[in-house]
Amino acid sequence: MLRGHEDDPAESALALRLMGAVNRLVLEGAAPELADLYADDGRDPHATWDAFAKLIAGRVEQVRQLVTRPVQTNEVGRCAALLPGFLAVAGTTGLPLRLLELGSSAGLNLRWDRYSYEAAGFSWGSPESPLTIAFELDGEPPSADAVTVAQRWGCDPSPLDPATEEGRLTLLTYVWPDQRRRVERTLAAIEAARATPVRVDRAGASEWIDERLAEASPGVATVVFHSIVMQYLSAEERGAVESRLREAGARATAAAPLAWLRLEPAGGVADLRLTVWPGGKEARLGAAGYHGDPVHLRR
Repeated sequence: MLRGHEDDPAESALALRLMGAVNRLVLEGAAPELADLYADDGRDPHATWDAFAKLIAGRVEQVRQLVTRPVQTNEVGRCAALLPGFLAVAGTTGLPLRLLELGSSAGLNLRWDRYSYEAAGFSWGSPESPLTIAFELDGEPPSADAVTVAQRWGCDPSPLDPATEEGRLTLLTYVWPDQRRRVERTLAAIEAARATPVRVDRAGASEWIDERLAEASPGVATVVFHSIVMQYLSAEERGAVESRLREAGARATAAAPLAWLRLEPAGGVADLRLTVWPGGKEARLGAAGYHGDPVHLRR
């Protein structure tokens, strides 16, 4: 089934694509036996493996086609980790935020301010939101000041529309069925997305960000952000993104500041880092789990 993928680059996440291909068949109703096992909290791993292997053996060509699809993990739990960075930029600059996201998928994280957040000693957002992200917070809670978002814009090589059944199905494909909390968060974020349209362009990261930052945007703080995205880009593309951000940062002013917020792998955790121009000061705000929870802020 995987013949021909021997030379796939590591960043293409072949293992995730295989598991997602099978999970998509389950979600489409094409694998009722495996679906029952996936839905059973006390499932027998041996029985699950037997059903998994049986499904693959019976649908080799179909799975081969699905494996070619790129991973689309629009994990909204990461918004809990990104939130302190957004609040820091808004608090420091005193300006509305212009959001530019790399690797947006369906743009669910571009709508981070439409969600509610709850942790020990901290809450933020509207309690009327269909999505409340409850998370473990270690460290001093961030400021809970209000934030104004002036613009939401993202890019992705294969953008999704969460309002369509195809978009919904693809978003759920890479959320593993035993992680019920993630499934519920994704469904709630899809519901919230209907009330807040965003634009996600079909484009690569470096060229897109170069165009977005070509001219200054006075009166707003531009925040370029991404979460668990860089591993899917080539080394050349990663270098180009950083180079173009630093070039644009050199042109930033107090009236048109630029911030680079990222949550990216650093061993067993994901590092939360923020660079703000003018000045180019970089800070490690803390770390988080790969799905956003728990969040450890620097004391």
